[in-house]
Amino acid sequence: ASGSSVKFTHPNCLGCLIYPQAKYLAQIIVMGVQVVGRAFARALRQEFAASRAAADARGRAGHRSAAASNLSGLSLQEAQQILNVSKLNPEEVQKVVRAKERLDEELKIQAQEDREKGQKPHT
Repeated sequence: ASGSSVKFTHPNCLGCLIYPQAKYLAQIIVMGVQVVGRAFARALRQEFAASRAAADARGRAGHRSAAASNLSGLSLQEAQQILNVSKLNPEEVQKVVRAKERLDEELKIQAQEDREKGQKPHT
């Protein structure tokens, strides 16, 4: 090998003999992996931040809903089941409000009738 024109960068490296550009190829691969890794990490951080923001927003709404449940003594699911309302939309809720107003009016009528019966003299 003394008369050979091939130069070795590492005397014991077979890759340097067979593929002189292997070092550059390895550097390109490492750089590519680093770029992809950084982009993935950045996307993961952004997704985590967005997920946390959405969870915080749901949490705030959840606290309000929990407070409403404590005041009324019913959970949202129980109220929907009792009233046979599957979705919360203004039309369905308005029907329920009108139905409650009608029932309240009927209760007033019954209370008035009961008072009148109690005031009649018994003979």
